[in-house]
Order: sequence, then C-alpha cells, then structure tokens
Amino acid sequence: MTNYARAERAALADLLLSEGPDAPTLCTGWTTRDLAAHLVVRERRPDSAIGLLIRPLAGYGERVRLARAALPYPELIAQLRTPPVWSPVSNPLVDPLANTMEMFIHHEDVRRGGGAGEPRTLDRELEAALWRNVRLIARAGLRRLGVTAAIEPAGFPAVRDSAAPQVRVAGDVGELAVFFFGRQRAARVTVDGPPEVVERLRMARLGI
Repeated sequence: MTNYARAERAALADLLLSEGPDAPTLCTGWTTRDLAAHLVVRERRPDSAIGLLIRPLAGYGERVRLARAALPYPELIAQLRTPPVWSPVSNPLVDPLANTMEMFIHHEDVRRGGGAGEPRTLDRELEAALWRNVRLIARAGLRRLGVTAAIEPAGFPAVRDSAAPQVRVAGDVGELAVFFFGRQRAARVTVDGPPEVVERLRMARLGI
C-alpha cells in the first residue's frame, strides 16, 4: 500500500528545488522559500503553533518561521524531505493521516503558483484518502457560511447536506480538495446555483 504522504512530500521537495526559492505559490504573499519554511517549522517546532491558541503570542510563530526561512535553501528542502520521527505530525503512526492532504495541497500550491499548473491524474487510492478529508472540511466550511450543497466527486458517491441544496459543486477529487481548502480560483470545478450564492462560495475563506 502506497504511503501517499511520503510520495507527495518527495514530489513537493523535488519541485521546490527545481522552482528555486523565489517562485510564486498559491499562498498569498509566500514564495517557495516561505512555504518550505512553514512546512519545516510545522514539523520541527511545534511550539511555534502556540499563537493559534494564545492571541498575544501570534507573532511568535512567524518569527520562528522567518528564522527557518533564512537557512540556505537546499538545507531547508533537505529538512522537509526527511521529517523527524519524533514530531507529533510526522511520526510513522500519524504521517499518512496528518500529511497526505497537507503535502498534496502544498504541492498544488507550488505547481499552480505561476498559474500554469494543469490538474494531475491521481491514483484511485490517493483520491479515496483525499476525499475522506475533503468531505469533512467541505461540510465544516459550508456550515460556517450557512450554504447548503451537493458535492459530486467524479468516481465517488455524491454527498448532500440538505434535501434541496443551494449549490452543486462537482469535479475530480483533487480539484475539490483545492477548492474546499481555500484555493477556489485555482480549482477546476463546476459550481451551479444562484449567482449570489455561487460568488459567495467562490470568495469565501474555506479550509482550515
């Protein structure tokens, strides 16, 4: 059985090296160096997340990330490629659960950062792993917006959160992942419904 978290990590590390440290990404304001530093800090400096819980310390995590971003770029990518086994988000027990979607989304952030990335053809097993995450995140995001939807992933059963959903969102699983994790403008999906609701969904802050 393929470890897709590991496979996506390796592909992302290769792409980051080939693109160089100053390439654009879908993460607003972040270059490839910034994105790589974020991923490395997420795994190697769990203390940097304290600002998510204690608002006055919100700047601490960014200082930690900027310090890591100052490393020589090849060293930064080497740290991403080989995560620590002690990390709460990259140890072998949780790696597939914690990192399959994380690495996939950020891989797409780099692939599509310049606006030219075409959707990939994904393995069925990877699509299944992604769909389990997308289904949960999509429902949470739609609930926050107060929008009901029918979500129709190609090759998988559709899900509805209402007998009469306001919008229909359809596409390949990878594209639905890009959409519901907050990269709506880069996602190749079809969204049907009242124009004002469709626009609200396309402009909303989705994802985690």
